[in-house]
Amino acid sequence: MAEGGYFAGIELGGTKSVAILAQGREIVDLVRLPTLSPDETLGALREQLGRWEQSAGFHSLGIASFGPLQLDVAQPRFGTMLDTPKPGWSGADVAGVLTAGLSCPWAIDTDVNGAALAEYRWGAGQGCDSLCYITIGTGVGGGLVIGGRPVHGAMHPEIGHLRLRRAAGDDFVGNCPFHGDCIEGLISGPALAGRFGGDPALVSGDDARWSYVASDLAELGGAILFTTSAQRVLIGGGIGMARAGLTEAARDLVVVRAGEYLPFLDRDSADILIGLPELGDMAGPLGAIALAIAAAESV
Repeated sequence: MAEGGYFAGIELGGTKSVAILAQGREIVDLVRLPTLSPDETLGALREQLGRWEQSAGFHSLGIASFGPLQLDVAQPRFGTMLDTPKPGWSGADVAGVLTAGLSCPWAIDTDVNGAALAEYRWGAGQGCDSLCYITIGTGVGGGLVIGGRPVHGAMHPEIGHLRLRRAAGDDFVGNCPFHGDCIEGLISGPALAGRFGGDPALVSGDDARWSYVASDLAELGGAILFTTSAQRVLIGGGIGMARAGLTEAARDLVVVRAGEYLPFLDRDSADILIGLPELGDMAGPLGAIALAIAAAESV
C-alpha cells in the first residue's frame, strides 16, 4: 500500500507516551503525555485515537511499546505486557485497550523494533538489509530488523538483559531487579544514577567512570555484531543521543576488541557501522507509524 492517507501511531514509553497522526512519515498531529497507570495512560491515548478517527480517519494503527510484550499471536495474552519492572504495568492489556472498537488493521511491537523499522525505512538504515537499534534511557532495549521485518519469535530481542564481560576494576554491582549487572543494570539511566550517585547528566565527560560505561556499551555492540552481523548498529535514547562521546569511545573499543576477527570492521567502516540514529528523538514515534504502514501493507 502506498504511504498515502493518514496513519495513527502510539509510542508507549516507560516515562512518557506519544500519540501521533501522520501522512506517510510527515507528522500531522502529535500529543505527548506522561506514562502513569495503565488505566490513565491507555485510556487517554485511546481517547485521542477516537478524536482522530472522528475528525480525520486513518488507515491503520501501529503500537510501539516498552516491554516485555507477548507478541505471539497464538497466545491468549497476545498484545499484553509481561512481567516488567514498571510498577503496575505487568499484565496490562496494551493492544486490547488501544484497539477496542477500531475496525482498521493494526500492529503491535516493541518500541525499539518500531524505531529500528523507522530507521530502516527513512533513516540511517536505508539501503541496508539488517539494522539494530539500541536505546539507552529508563532501560536498555534493542530492536532488530532483518530483511525489512522486525525480529521476534519465542519472544522478542531483550539485549538489555545480556550479561557480558565487565571492565577490569569496575565494582558497580548493577541495579537490574532481575539480573543485577546485566547491560540494563549497568548503563540505563537509573543504573548510571546509582553508579555516579546522582544525575548522570551533571557528571563531566572527563570522569574516569565513563570509561566503564563505554566498555559495557562496546561489549554490547560487539555481541550484536557477532550474533546478527547487522549492517548498522544505532545507539539512541535520551542517554545514547545526549552522550555522543560515549558512542565514539565504545566504537573505538569495538574495533580494538573485534576488528581483527571481523573482516568488515575497521576504523573507517566503524564510523558508518556504529553511530547515532538519523531520525533522532523522532525514531520512536515514527516507529509506531512505520508499524501502522506495515500493518496496512499486509492486508
